[in-house]
Amino acid sequence: MNFLKMPLLALSLLLSSLQLTHAQAKLPNPASTTFTKEEQELLTLSKTKWTWMADKNVAALTGLFKENCVFVHMGGSWGKDQELGVIKGGMIWYKKAEVYSAAVNIFGNTAILLNDIDLVAMVGGKEAINPFMVTEVYIKEDGKWTLGSLTFSHLARPLKLTGNK
Repeated sequence: MNFLKMPLLALSLLLSSLQLTHAQAKLPNPASTTFTKEEQELLTLSKTKWTWMADKNVAALTGLFKENCVFVHMGGSWGKDQELGVIKGGMIWYKKAEVYSAAVNIFGNTAILLNDIDLVAMVGGKEAINPFMVTEVYIKEDGKWTLGSLTFSHLARPLKLTGNK
């Protein structure tokens, strides 16, 4: 086999496998409006979480966050107590999460939510607006969903949020 053709073959195999992977996962799509009852329950819980974060409702968030949950931000990662302290102390104030699209993938008692958002936040006393894909991992125990992980991945797309913040 010609050694120049090997990288092309490898690239085509990689692209083919990525297309198959993409076809299997539910990804945020603004046109998608059909959700199962359980998926809708999780989307509602996620929306409520954003409200609690904006309102700095640490009591409600304490019940939602698992004890060993993790939070990944642009500036670092930490656990439940640190995240609640950041919210309560105002180091990060999640003023508004404008959710443009969302998807839910459920695997038994684990659910992965993806949210395409613009986040308006006060960080260190300064307002910041960033586009993120937020990954939320929920675990269902005793019939109740709790948050196990929340990760902010900064998107390269321009901000969609305009006007009122």
